Amino acid sequence: MFYEQTTLNCGGRLLDISKPVVMGILNTTPDSFFKDSRVSDKKMVLQLAERMITEGVSILDIGGMSSRPGAAIIEEAEEMQRVLPAIEAVIKYFPSTIISVDTIRANVARAAVEAGAMLVNDISAGNLDEKMFVTIAELGVPYILMHMKDTPKTMQKAAVYDDMTHEILDFFIEKIGVLRGLGVKDIVIDAGFGFGKTVSQNYELLRKLSVFKMLECPMLVGASRKTMIWKLLDITPELSLNGTTAVNMLALSNGAKILRVHDVKEAVETIKIYTAYSESS
Repeated sequence: MFYEQTTLNCGGRLLDISKPVVMGILNTTPDSFFKDSRVSDKKMVLQLAERMITEGVSILDIGGMSSRPGAAIIEEAEEMQRVLPAIEAVIKYFPSTIISVDTIRANVARAAVEAGAMLVNDISAGNLDEKMFVTIAELGVPYILMHMKDTPKTMQKAAVYDDMTHEILDFFIEKIGVLRGLGVKDIVIDAGFGFGKTVSQNYELLRKLSVFKMLECPMLVGASRKTMIWKLLDITPELSLNGTTAVNMLALSNGAKILRVHDVKEAVETIKIYTAYSESS
């Protein structure tokens, strides 16, 4: 039996993850792959934040740079201009909301935490900014550590593995060791669905997700409306909500504690059904 972490210390507030929770996606970007997650001004930010909060979100994940396949890395100043006002607006109008900043940059992470963010979600696991791990340790915030090969622009060309699960496990063991050595206490792992994985590799990863329980870190799964769903079903991201729900249920069954989604209401319902099922005698 592996140790199961049941809380995350978010700026002195304990987030209960003894049962799975939902992270809602809020993109201050013009080019994220799912258009309904994009917000371009303060009014849109607050409208989407309010809807997600009403629907039962536990964390809002605010990002200022698209990480869709093929996306380029934007300038740091532009990312700051997009993400910081959104964080400040949400904190002002919804002060009890737990906010995560989705960034690969240590400077953006620091500025976001100073603006009110309480977690850092880094798709690059510190590989694109050597200052990230030290910064996380200094900030004392939970860190979401994701596996990705290369960069968003090149990752799909890098989807080659000898033993994918073993390789990702080794990746996490190494990164977690460095973070623990720096004193980082709360580490969430994200296997990186869609980041340097083919459709079939994503389903292999989903099936083997429970292997990562041995790392004794909470697991986040972010498969919402991704290629692994809409390409398989020969539809579009806009028609992929039902497929997302199916994948999320499988992820919960294999140990996911945080579902990162575009559609909060449906994910909250999925968790309620999963919880009732798993607790039934």
